[in-house]
Amino acid sequence: MGLATRRGQLAMAAVLLILGFLLVVQLRSQQAGTGLDRLASQDLTLLVANLNTRNDQLRAEVASLQGQLARVESAAGSGQQTALQLRNEIARDRAWAGLEPAIGSGVTVEITGPVGGAAVGEVLNELRNAGAEALAVAGVRVVAGTVPSGGPGAVTVDGAPAGERIVLRALGDPTALAGSLTRAGGIVALLAATDPDIVVTVTPADRIDVPGTARDLAPAHGTPRL
Repeated sequence: MGLATRRGQLAMAAVLLILGFLLVVQLRSQQAGTGLDRLASQDLTLLVANLNTRNDQLRAEVASLQGQLARVESAAGSGQQTALQLRNEIARDRAWAGLEPAIGSGVTVEITGPVGGAAVGEVLNELRNAGAEALAVAGVRVVAGTVPSGGPGAVTVDGAPAGERIVLRALGDPTALAGSLTRAGGIVALLAATDPDIVVTVTPADRIDVPGTARDLAPAHGTPRL
């Protein structure tokens, strides 16, 4: 509980205590006889007016304290909501940066045949240009500095062999990604024209999973400029 909330509650308790005290005094006065019956009409009128004024002031103070308490509670709720939004944004940014796994719609690309690392890199570039938001090759997340290398049948990604059937996964608009790869004169047609034994299969999917990177993405020489 915050300091403002405790102050509001203490002030409200004090107001209620004063109201109770005034009520007890009034009851005791009525029981013991305070001589009000001997006061002049003008004096009684003035006394009642003063009591009404004081009661109005106390009611106004109670209402003000209740308003402060409501604002404090509302601010606490807003702070929790803001913290939740920030956590969600951080998680999303970490996922798209490659630090965490990501999931979404996209395409799966399977390449078989005598394809080398350079050709796989060209497919990745085509996917990036088509709006891919996250990429993986042979189960390895593609981040800055990830470059497929090696000749046909010996392609590696970050030192890991890609295998004879190279599988790429890309998150993004499935229609845009698939259309960019398979368009006339696109990368799939170019690879087929280069070597008929190269077969590229593009499969759109509503759910594609890409892993997070195992690489340390912290810069070795630079620092962020804020």
